[in-house]
Amino acid sequence: MAEQATELTQQPTEPVAPPPSVATPAPVAPTAPPPAGPPEPSRLLTPAGSAPEEHICPACAGSTGSGGAVPPRHVYALGRIEVRFPTLGLEKEYSQVGGRTDAVGLTDRELLHATLSDPANRYLARQLCWVLTVEGLETYLLHPRDPADLSLLIEAVRPSPGLSDLDVVIGVRGPVAGPDHCNGLMVPVVLFDQIYSFDRNALIDSLPVPDDVEGDRYRVTAEEVFHRTLQLSDNAGATDEHRALNYLAVRYPAVYHWAARAHADNKSLTGVEVRPSRLGGSRTVVDVVFSYTDRGTDVTDKCFVRVDVSERFPFLVSKLQPYYDR
Repeated sequence: MAEQATELTQQPTEPVAPPPSVATPAPVAPTAPPPAGPPEPSRLLTPAGSAPEEHICPACAGSTGSGGAVPPRHVYALGRIEVRFPTLGLEKEYSQVGGRTDAVGLTDRELLHATLSDPANRYLARQLCWVLTVEGLETYLLHPRDPADLSLLIEAVRPSPGLSDLDVVIGVRGPVAGPDHCNGLMVPVVLFDQIYSFDRNALIDSLPVPDDVEGDRYRVTAEEVFHRTLQLSDNAGATDEHRALNYLAVRYPAVYHWAARAHADNKSLTGVEVRPSRLGGSRTVVDVVFSYTDRGTDVTDKCFVRVDVSERFPFLVSKLQPYYDR
């Protein structure tokens, strides 16, 4: 019986063995396969084209298994995107392409950027391993939900990288890559929806300076608060707490304004805590509480901001305001 063609959005149906032949002059035709059931979620296609290990639903962005659909595991991570060659053959192909490029005077990084930016070499970019490192540790393998978003990965390859370079990755965490996926690198795959690439100096410079805070002092304060957010233990942007903190660090300037005023009042940032909000209801809402302690009196004041992290893109529920322990 002819094999049934498979599609990206539907797994192949198992062929039904034909019934035993009967004693008639003409052979009995095999029975037709049963009607196909509801389409199963498509498999996650890896950058190197290797077979997936777990089903991923592009529409619902959730993993499925034998027990049915499970809630998606959202990611809002801050790190740096780097390139890896999954196979020796691909690395040699890149070397041959680079050898045909006018690379006189270019650094290796500039040559990599120029090669991948050339539309004629897009086939190389599709097969590379794109790795997000967090605090220098290889944390995720990145794969675009939409193939057109491959350009976001290419733009993250800076011709002149700096220590302050930063990439924000927003997406859904999938299964751990197999050992044959990226030359033995076994980390979770993230199907991303958006990537923002910038350097932290540009982020700090873009923050509006409050009228009652001196500009240079405000910049120093903002750098410290941002750095401490990144330094939080195991902040891979995969938990509700870390997603809320990372969102505030890059999208909510009021956090830096409050810290600058606290420093002007001789207070130190002594704690950051994320608690489930009692007002969440059916949604996942957290309270991010910042503690500031007076350096002279040792009295601690707190403020908090409420963030909804139910979906892929977090958003504010209430603005920064004083917090009182209950």
